[in-house]
Amino acid sequence: MPRLFFATDIHGSDICWKKFLASAAYYEADLLVLGGDLTGKAIVPLVLEDGKARATLLGSAYELEGEGAMLDFEKQVMSRGYYPVRMSVAERDAFLADHALLDSRFRQAVLETLERWLKLAEERLPKGVRCFVCPGNDDPFEVDALFAASGRVEDGEGKALDLGQGFSLYSTGWSNRTPWHTHREEDEDDLAARIARFAPPGLDYSRAIFNFHCPPRASGLDDAPELGEDLSIKNAGQSTVPVGSSAVRAALEDRRPLLGLHGHIHEAKGIARVKKTLAVNPGSLYEQGVLQGALFDLDPKKGIRSYVLTTG
Repeated sequence: MPRLFFATDIHGSDICWKKFLASAAYYEADLLVLGGDLTGKAIVPLVLEDGKARATLLGSAYELEGEGAMLDFEKQVMSRGYYPVRMSVAERDAFLADHALLDSRFRQAVLETLERWLKLAEERLPKGVRCFVCPGNDDPFEVDALFAASGRVEDGEGKALDLGQGFSLYSTGWSNRTPWHTHREEDEDDLAARIARFAPPGLDYSRAIFNFHCPPRASGLDDAPELGEDLSIKNAGQSTVPVGSSAVRAALEDRRPLLGLHGHIHEAKGIARVKKTLAVNPGSLYEQGVLQGALFDLDPKKGIRSYVLTTG
């Protein structure tokens, strides 16, 4: 009986990626699925001057002396999903003056981190465990080539993959439009057409798992803090609105897969029913180094034998 562990939205957190890899042994899972948004949010400069490194993390200033102190700080930065980059004062000033140059260095940090993560997967994943990823809307397209070259981690984007024992996995990391103008987002009609290309209507999806990064609209799995016109959060985050995809919801209602795996909205942890589909968003606490997930025991006859949300 296959056991599947799902997590999502780890946004560059080193510790969450390591926990994700360790979940195979810890939960005795045969299948690991990471739902998208592996990319961190920003670079944290360590500016080298007078034999010291000066840095700022989450509003706190640090003055670091010696290699040991810098390594410890870099580890702290990476656990929170940021990219530590050592640089001179001149390099810092050049980045501040040229957004394109800064963006290029950020993308370099993304790829360097992902290359290291994929090597860890080769070293730490138990034999026989299949591991799937699907880049999300925040992930630049450059990451696709690294997944394609990996011999241990499978990229599920736009594919129907056989999981064995009658189960299949359909994935996309694309979302409907967001205020942030991210890499993989599009209009609802285009998203619906994208889904139809790899999960066409009219087939039997009773043992299918839809790993769609964006949650179905108005499911409770897509409730996000309401934003003002200037993108500031209204009412201290107490006012929420549904921001999920109507195309994703329509796909679940029409195809009625066994299971929907979603993320994208970190605050909307929960479980919902969309027609016959069990839909799950485990949420994300990546900045705290906490890996939230969902564990499923799959039964070829019963479909889902059991499930539980996890925190670790």
